Formats: sequence, structure tokens, C-alpha cells
Amino acid sequence: MSQALAILKDVFGYHAFRGRQAEIIDHVATGGDCLVLMPTGGGKSLCYQIPALLRQRAGDGVGIVVSPLIALMQDQVAALTEAGVRAAVLNSTLTGAEASAVERDLLAGRIEILYVAPERLMTPRFLDLLERTRVGLFAIDEAHCVSQWGHDFRPEYIQLSVLHERFPYVPRIALTATADALTRDEIVERLALHDARIFISSFDRPNIRYRIVEKDNARQQLLAFIKAEHTAADGTHDSGIVYCLSRKKVEDTAQWLSGHGINALAYHAGMDAQVRQHHQARFRVEEGLVMVATIAFGMGIDKPDVRFVAHLDLPKSMEGYYQETGRAGRDGLPANAWMAYGLGDVVQQKRMIDESEADEAFKRVSSAKLDALLGLCETAGCRRQRILAYFNEASEPCGNCDTCLEPPATWDGTREAQMALSCVYRTAQASRIHFGATHLIDVLRGNASEKIKQWGHDKVSTFGIGKDRSVHEWHTVFRQLIAQGLLMIDHGGHGALLLGERAREVLKGERQIILRRQAARPGKSGERAARGTRTDHTADMDAATLANWEALRRWRTEAAREHGVPAYVIFHDATLAELARTAPDSLSAMQGIPGIGASKLERYGQGILDTLRGT
Repeated sequence: MSQALAILKDVFGYHAFRGRQAEIIDHVATGGDCLVLMPTGGGKSLCYQIPALLRQRAGDGVGIVVSPLIALMQDQVAALTEAGVRAAVLNSTLTGAEASAVERDLLAGRIEILYVAPERLMTPRFLDLLERTRVGLFAIDEAHCVSQWGHDFRPEYIQLSVLHERFPYVPRIALTATADALTRDEIVERLALHDARIFISSFDRPNIRYRIVEKDNARQQLLAFIKAEHTAADGTHDSGIVYCLSRKKVEDTAQWLSGHGINALAYHAGMDAQVRQHHQARFRVEEGLVMVATIAFGMGIDKPDVRFVAHLDLPKSMEGYYQETGRAGRDGLPANAWMAYGLGDVVQQKRMIDESEADEAFKRVSSAKLDALLGLCETAGCRRQRILAYFNEASEPCGNCDTCLEPPATWDGTREAQMALSCVYRTAQASRIHFGATHLIDVLRGNASEKIKQWGHDKVSTFGIGKDRSVHEWHTVFRQLIAQGLLMIDHGGHGALLLGERAREVLKGERQIILRRQAARPGKSGERAARGTRTDHTADMDAATLANWEALRRWRTEAAREHGVPAYVIFHDATLAELARTAPDSLSAMQGIPGIGASKLERYGQGILDTLRGT
């Protein structure tokens, strides 16, 4: 471990391991297999990079990192190269000549860590190439991709068990940020990790503030959120990601935000490849840019200063939500996870599950995962507790989510639940078909429309019994009844509602229903009061420190442009902030600053000193 600590300090510029990093590194470096579950931003990369370097320098061979994420490969190879590590990548972005050069370096032992896409790894040609070189370690990143129950299944990952068959004495480390018990079991089975140690770190991301609002003009709510919490006094905005379910909504939202002064770009798989790559490159390099995207974007984006992740549509599962929100605040500084959610989202996701071509077992699992996410949306308790409980981790209320900061009121909704459930039963009984929430609310409120009369629903006993509740209030009741499993969405589509198995208990008065009281609706502008504070490194800086900070940021921008890498690959904001505050006057004085290893000190140290002296 003394050698591991030396690499941590000299290469990466840090002086102590976090959490279980040291234990994992020691286990893998000495030849053990393991599965690592660690949250985004928790330091997973070091868990395989340091053992790879230790084993390579001991003569065991190159570290092979399997990743499906081109952007992540590029970022990590750039960062390792800046830190003085001989790293390379082998994927579809390389020309034939470039790929051949990497293969020659691999055979000659000139590469310490090689990142490779699973499609390339599994070709007979590449496996034969590995047979002709020394391999010290296999790291399988984003290991949840192997699971059909996971949120990002990749068929090519299933074949990775061949690594154990062809290279039985090479240690393997599989890593993921999100996997419930079912997914963990499948990772172990498919990758033949039966004898591997399993390391599970806390899934908590305490720097992320979770907030879920009732959808009501979601774009306007999003704009109000960005302006209130992620806009500086000078009008600049924080970097963020906005997720939408459809490609059209992505493009429309990006255009709408741009029209309201937000520097926003669109990203989805249906775009021209060159445009998509250009937008991704801009997001990596530029500050203050908001990317509006489908979930095709984000995996592997190693950008540490994403200050918020927003959802305008409901994700498919708790794992998906956790993975996507985890792209905020990778630098450990405060960040926001914000989502607007409504009854239509529930209907849409249920319909997507029902209409998919998957088998019934997969549909049942998908429905259960969605139900867990609905429980998070409708809980009156701590959001973070609910998320961590899903991953089998106990916790206390966090004090840093919307329900902790502004505890929602609850009310006895048994009477309203009985009305709603009875209306579902009576309308179906009268018509022999089922109806959606909008129709049912019209019946409850006594809206004698032509459609209501056509079906004879102005004659049922539940017609008009809920006229004292608004349409908005009834929507929240129906949504919570679905979340509690008292109502189900019809497999036939169209959002029709059926009684759940336990609805009878409520109708017979055997069960009390406690509902979450929704916040008051916003005004026409959609704006709410700001509830958080914008992350700002300069908040406590005096004039001299602020001058250092601004000068260092200008210097970093130039250095990044010169080296052709994103600014955060040179140094993270946290490192610049510490340099601005301490203002070191010698190279030796910089050695204790986190993020400055030996290679970066040699490469950039004098430039930093010159910059600080010139302020």
C-alpha cells in the first residue's frame, strides 16, 4: 500500500484514499477479483487505475479497461496522459493507421493502461493480440450493462465471460454506480465472478439536493429553477443537463431555452452524427452550457462541474434516475437534481412497458422498478432515505432534499380515495370498459359533457360527488392512488384505470389512506421562490483571492486550448480555488494541494507561479 499511496500522490496529486478505495486497490493489485459498487463521483476510476499501474510496473502487464463509453474513454485517457501515465484508447473513433499504432505500442509494452470498447475487445483478432502480450488486469466499467434487468443493457457485455475463460489468472474488477440486488446477482453470474469479493460503498451523494415538483408548465418551471438557482449576478449560467423522453421534445426544449437566454444545445441519437459529436465536444469544453438530451447522453461524461440535472419526464426506474442525477456534482460540491412529474408521465411509462416486446417476466420487473420510482415521487418523507433504501442502505433524514427542507403536509384522503375507486368501478360497470383519469375526474366533478352523457355516466352514483375538489386536486389523488398500488393502468393502453388488488379494503372502509398535500400552484409565470443557493467558489473570496481565481481560470482556459483537452482535465475548479486562496510562491509549496501530481507540477507549475505573480 505504500506504493499505492506513492502513485496516488505523485500521479494523481492526492494524499489519502477515500472510503474503501485502499481495500479494493490492495485486493486487486494482489491478484483478486472483485465487484465494486460505488456512486458516481466516489472515485471508482482510481480503484482500477492504481492497481493497473502497480501491476504493470511490477512486470505483470498492461491494464485493459473495458468501457462502452467513447466520451469517458477520451476524457480518462486525456487526464491520465496529463498526469504522466502512458494511456491509450482503442475504439471506433480511431483511423486504421491510429489503431495500428496503438496495437504496436501494446505489443511493445509501451502502454500502461488501454481503454477498449467491448465490441473491439471481443473480436478474435483483438483477443489473439492480447494472447501475444502481457495483461496485468481487466477492468469492466459500467458493469450493469451486462444485466437485462438493468437500465442500460448492452448485448455485447454478455460475452465478457470469455475473459475469465481465456485469461484465468488475470484479476478482474467489475464496477458500477447503480445496481440493485437483482442486477448484482446477474453481474456475478454473467461475468463468472462467483469467487469475487463484493465491495459496496455508500450510495449516498450528500452534495446533491433532490427536488421533485408537480408538473405545471414544466418548461416555465425549469426556466424559473435555472434563473433562481443557477444564474450568477452577471447573467452567466451553470453547466447542466436536462433530460427529456422524446427526441422532438429535446429539440423543442433546447430551442425554447435558447430563446429565453440560456446557452442550450440538443443531443439525441437521431441527430446527424457530426452535429451530435460537436455538441458533446462543446459541452465538455465550454462552461455554462446546458445540454438538453435523451438518456443517450451523459454516460461517461466526466465533466465534474455539472451543477444540475433536470428531468422534464419521468425516468424508467430508480437506477436510471440515480445514474442520471449522479452526473451532477462529480466534484463533490453542491448540485441540484430537479424533476417535474405528473400523472401523464406515469401513464406514458406504464404504456411503454406494456407495449414493449419483452416477455412477461421482464415487464413485471420493469413495472416494479417504475413503482419504486413513483414511491419516491410521492413520498412525504426524506427523498434520500427512499433512494438509499432502494439500494438496501439505511439512513437518517438528510436535511438536504425538498421534503426535509419543506416537509409536505399530509391529510386523510380516505373519503376521496373511496370516491375515486368507486368511480372507476361504477363507470366500468355501466360501460363494460375502463376510462382514464381525465374522464373519471369529469364524472366526479359533475361535468355533463357530451362524452359523459354518451356513456351514461351522468347517471352513475358517483356523478358530481367530488365537485368540491378541483381538477388539479383530483389529479394528485389519482396519481397517489396509482403510486400506492390501489389503481393500475390498463395493459390495453390509453391510460385506462383498473382497481388494484387492495382497493376493496379501502372501499369497505378497512384501510385509511393518507395522502401528500401538494404545494400551492405557482402563478402564471411558473416561478417559485428560490429554495437553494447557487454553487459559487468565489462566495467567501476577498478581492485578492478573487483576482487570483479569475487569473487562474484564464490561464487554465489557454492551457486547455493549447493541449486540446477540456479545462477540467488540466485542473478541477476545487484545485484552482485552493491555489487562489493559498497563492503558493514556489513549486514546493504547491505539492500539498489536492489534484497536483508530479507530472502536472512539472508541466504547469511555473505557469501557475507566473500567473499568480502577475495578478
